[in-house]
Amino acid sequence: MSTISYFLQYEDAQLCADLLAEKTLLAEQNNRTIVVEIKSFINPSLMRDFELALGQYIVYRDILDLSEKHYAIYLAVKDTVFESFFQRKSVKAIVKRHQVEFIVFNNEQEEIVSWISSQDMEK
Repeated sequence: MSTISYFLQYEDAQLCADLLAEKTLLAEQNNRTIVVEIKSFINPSLMRDFELALGQYIVYRDILDLSEKHYAIYLAVKDTVFESFFQRKSVKAIVKRHQVEFIVFNNEQEEIVSWISSQDMEK
């Protein structure tokens, strides 16, 4: 995957992730364009990181819908974070409620481990 920033725009709103801390990129998956928001979850409070990531994910998804861009949006997280934090019952329930789609990646090997739909996450 190449790393390029992607600007989301609707009416008077223009958004782009901070390229120094987090990256937004476009990628191809099964011949469709997707927007990926990569989050590191490195702060002492992973729940606070989750609040911020979820809010940003929802805003980006809504801007894409409002601007009639037919792009899917994914939240990319490290496999270690997904296997621990995202397995919490409360987090799973919130993810399912907001229909968050994930790309889980291995940071050391720099590869995608899996694509996960919120519907695939049991409670």
